[in-house]
Parts: sequence; C-alpha cells; structure tokens
Amino acid sequence: MLHYAVVFFVIALVAALFGFGGIAAGAAGIAKILFIVFLVMALISFVMGLIRRA
Repeated sequence: MLHYAVVFFVIALVAALFGFGGIAAGAAGIAKILFIVFLVMALISFVMGLIRRA
C-alpha cells in the first residue's frame, strides 16, 4: 500500500509542476486532489505498519 502512496505522490508532484508553473491551469486542481490522496494513503500505510508490529 505504501508503494501506491508513493506512486500517487510522484504523480501529484508532476501535476503540480505543470499546474503551478502556469502550463496547464487544470493540472493544479488535479495536483491538489492527488496530494490529498497521497497524504491519506500514507497515513493509512503508516498506521497499518504500526498495527502489524504490535
């Protein structure tokens, strides 16, 4: 699951580069959504990792 979080993070960074750089205005919204998805998936991955260790 952490792998998917990292993939979404990379996609969010690429979309942010295009969107925040002024190349594509619509990519900024996509970057924000993907960044939130990354944060949620990363938190879930970390919590699941802590639960497995306990």
